[in-house]
Amino acid sequence: MLHELLLALLGYTGDLIIDEREHYNLLGLNHLPPDAPISGEPTFKLAPDISFLEPSERDLIQRIIVLGFYYRELDRFATKSRNLSWIRSSNGSSLPNSVESSKDKTEIPSVYRRAIANGIVEILSVYRSAVLHVEQKLLSETVPILAIVTQGLDKFFVLFPPLHQLVLEIERDDIRGGQLLNLLHKRCHCGVPELQTCIQRLLWHGHQVMYNQLASWMVYGILQDKHGEFFIRRQDGRETDQGSAVQVLSEKLGRLSTDESLTDWHLGFHIYLDMLPDYIHMKVAESILFAGKAIRVLRNPSNAFWCQAAGNQSHSHMPRLPLKIKGNTRNFPLQKEPFFATKLTGEELLLQSEADKIEAMLLDLKESSEFHKRSFESAIDSIRAIAASHLWQLVVVRADLNGHLKALKDYFLLAKGDFFQCFLEESRHLMRLPPRQSTAEADLMIPFQLAATKTTSDEDRYFSRVSLRMSSFGVKVKSAQGDPKEKTYTDGNPRGALSNLSSDMSLDGWDGVALEYYIDWPLQLFFTQEVLSKYCRVFQYLLRLKRTQMELEKSWASLMHQDHADFSKNRNARFDGSISPQKRQRFRQMWHVREHMAFLIRNLQFYIQVDVIESQWNILQDRIQDSHDFTELVGFHQEYLSALISQSFLDIGSVSRILDGIMKLCLQFCWSIENQDKSSDPSELEHLTEEFNKKSNSLYTILRSSRLVGSQRAPFLRRFLMRLNFNSFFEATARGVLNVVGPRPAALPVLNQQ
Repeated sequence: MLHELLLALLGYTGDLIIDEREHYNLLGLNHLPPDAPISGEPTFKLAPDISFLEPSERDLIQRIIVLGFYYRELDRFATKSRNLSWIRSSNGSSLPNSVESSKDKTEIPSVYRRAIANGIVEILSVYRSAVLHVEQKLLSETVPILAIVTQGLDKFFVLFPPLHQLVLEIERDDIRGGQLLNLLHKRCHCGVPELQTCIQRLLWHGHQVMYNQLASWMVYGILQDKHGEFFIRRQDGRETDQGSAVQVLSEKLGRLSTDESLTDWHLGFHIYLDMLPDYIHMKVAESILFAGKAIRVLRNPSNAFWCQAAGNQSHSHMPRLPLKIKGNTRNFPLQKEPFFATKLTGEELLLQSEADKIEAMLLDLKESSEFHKRSFESAIDSIRAIAASHLWQLVVVRADLNGHLKALKDYFLLAKGDFFQCFLEESRHLMRLPPRQSTAEADLMIPFQLAATKTTSDEDRYFSRVSLRMSSFGVKVKSAQGDPKEKTYTDGNPRGALSNLSSDMSLDGWDGVALEYYIDWPLQLFFTQEVLSKYCRVFQYLLRLKRTQMELEKSWASLMHQDHADFSKNRNARFDGSISPQKRQRFRQMWHVREHMAFLIRNLQFYIQVDVIESQWNILQDRIQDSHDFTELVGFHQEYLSALISQSFLDIGSVSRILDGIMKLCLQFCWSIENQDKSSDPSELEHLTEEFNKKSNSLYTILRSSRLVGSQRAPFLRRFLMRLNFNSFFEATARGVLNVVGPRPAALPVLNQQ
């Protein structure tokens, strides 16, 4: 009987101790089939026909044989989880969400369960040794007693029931990956030292898999996660509810570059929250995601980048030809690349010593017997810093980030004033007419090229990256140097976000004029769609402002020319009264109104170009010099763009609408002056003057409101308000202009009073 008891403790039932699941006994099976589910309640019982045992002995044996049931269930779970038959049946197409057979979801392999099963096997081996030791003691005793069995296996009465509940929950709820680590981490917090040590050992086995995946991701940039158990996952339309949106955005990015690394960086990978353990903070997970993507970029540079770098060294003044890279460039290593590219990848972008340092940090974590959160986070931060520093070196130094930032400032922020002054001069007569949909951009090509020829832009090596288009039509205009490469759409869609930006604030048909800028790898990691769209939004605003300012200057010349002509005509006339005093008075009124308009537009332009753009540019340059971290650099640039938009009032709907209305009134006023001989309607000019007075004083009132004065843009607002109201003129007229202008339609508005 004692030997049968010992066999039952190892999961083997017989005549004395039976398994209540009789349908398996009827089949003559001593062991359950591998696919049989784990039983929730113990099924090992003493045979009912045994009569030679005392009730106390029956109770003690019944308590002991429960360990055999737990052992068998744990062993079955470990055997099933460690089964490697799926390797032979796998055809390489196993994906996290593509399982060929869904009739039993436990058939999906799990490397994390296999690791936990290895830990369970260790515990069971200790248990088997304890059973063997009990058997030896029983054999050595002249009168063996059951107390020897209970005394030898006492600690397993504490360990096996929680372990059985653990594996039961794992199999029932199909827990795997990060969820399994999270479950084990929670079970570690208990008041039983033996059980806590046991669960910590299982968690250690699970962490071995996680550290291996982290090493593959953060050392080599390779995602080793065949069964979708890692919290970093490749973006897939089947894995998200927004699959169609991801696919559309992926197609847009595909138009930006023929290199797949761009799509990988922006959309290739994401954090899968369901597999992120609770004890790993989201910020740490983001650092892991960034570090892996950065290493992936450093180990897999674009072919065009190296060819361009080699070409620049030998032909620094020759125009760069566009390079089309076809095929998958994400495979590691790049065996089909030229030798110098492979050498540069290994020796310069990411030194082997740096990769070894990252691997050593992860190895130290892996070899630790316990998981220390602070040590883990510190190591991840160090690895992220290494990756960010090397990525900074690639983007800032090798790819000449500062030169491209300067080019964007020159063209998108109108820092090259001579070029845009010349362009608006050349296209002035064209822009006085409505744009033709079929030829609008082709019509702009001539003044665009002439402006480059007549100014310093013709010698600017970055100008070949700039092209002009009408966002409403979507036909591109090549730059003056005729670079035939594909231009980067700022929104990936010819009728996309830029068209929406201009439609809300359209002044005339030419408001759709927008710029494009061609971005090479790896700068596409820095200049995203959103960034280029913000640049284009500011450009359209500044171009309208520049155009308005130029028209006001031209109207002054027109007014003076007309005044001199009328004066000469009046002096040489054969009869008196050819020029009425009313007409002379109207001229003086127009002079005053034009001067007030020019004063407002001129100060607004100076404020944006000097107080906003130049000051923020200097701040950005200082930060670039002090920073050697790519993520910090991205944050600084985002703050730079946000400051441009915020301090230019583009994010305040009421202010931007008033400014757009003022620019529209200024243009209409200028055109009315030039057409005054054809339609000399004084009421039209008076109406424009009245509307300008209302809008300009409304603008001043809003800018002085408590909501804006107390905001973060207050210091910059004060500069603008000081220029507008340097002599308290705006403040005085803003109080009563809306009431004064109305009753005096024929007289000069209040703004004209000195």
